[in-house]
Amino acid sequence: MGVQRISLLDVPIDILQPEDLEKTILELSEKQGTKQIVFLSIWDLLKARRKGEFQNCIKSADLIIPISKSILKGASFLKKEIPVRYNPFDAIISIMSVLDSHFKSIFLLGSRNQTLHIAEKNVRATFPNLRIVGRYAGYYQKSIESDIITAIYKASPSLVLFSDGIKDKMCWAYKQREKFSSSIFLYYKDAIGIFSKRVQRINPKAFERGHEIYYEIIRNPLKLFLIFPYIRYKIMLIFRRLSKR
Repeated sequence: MGVQRISLLDVPIDILQPEDLEKTILELSEKQGTKQIVFLSIWDLLKARRKGEFQNCIKSADLIIPISKSILKGASFLKKEIPVRYNPFDAIISIMSVLDSHFKSIFLLGSRNQTLHIAEKNVRATFPNLRIVGRYAGYYQKSIESDIITAIYKASPSLVLFSDGIKDKMCWAYKQREKFSSSIFLYYKDAIGIFSKRVQRINPKAFERGHEIYYEIIRNPLKLFLIFPYIRYKIMLIFRRLSKR
C-alpha cells in the first residue's frame, strides 16, 4: 500500500503501516538528495500551523510520523483516516534494523563526547552490519559547523541520527539541505542518551496510554502550561468540524 499522506489542521501527516516500513526506508535510502524523517508531536503540529521555517521544514519532510495520541484522536474526530502512531525510539530501532540488514551506514551527531562514545559502542554491538562512518558531539561552537557538514557530505551515510546539542533541532537538516549529497536525517532529542543508557526510555505502557507528557513534566515542570495550547487544539478541531458541516 505504501505511505498515504493526510492533512490535520493543514499540517501534513503520513500513514505508514508497520509492514511497509522496510520498503519505505529502503526507497528513501536510494533516493538522491537530503531526505528527512520527522517525528511529529501534538506540540510540533501546533507550531507547524504558523508560517515560517518550522512549517516549511515539516512540509518538506519525506516522512512525517505521528507520535502523539492526540493526533490520532484529532484525525478520528474530523473523520479522517487514522494514522499509525509510533514510539520514537522503537521506530529508530526498527529503522536501524532495516539498514543493518542491508549493510547500510550511519553517522551519529549530538550529545556530549562521553555519552556519544558509549552510545557508539552500544550501536556497534546491537547492529553489527550497520557501519558507523562518523560521529560528532553536539553543543559545538558555530565556527566548526562547516567541518561537521563536510564530514557528513564526504561520508554520505544512509542515515544521520542526531539528537540533543543541535541548536536548530529537527530544522538543522532542513537549513543545511543543499549541502549534503544523499542521506536520511532523523532527529530525536533523547536518541543518543538512550543508546548510552544515560537517559531512561519512556515506559511502553505509559506511551501506549498517551501518558508520556507526565515524564516531560517531571523533567521540566514548566510544561504544565502546555495545557493551554492543548485546549486551543481541541477548540480548533471543533471549529474545523463545524465548518465542514
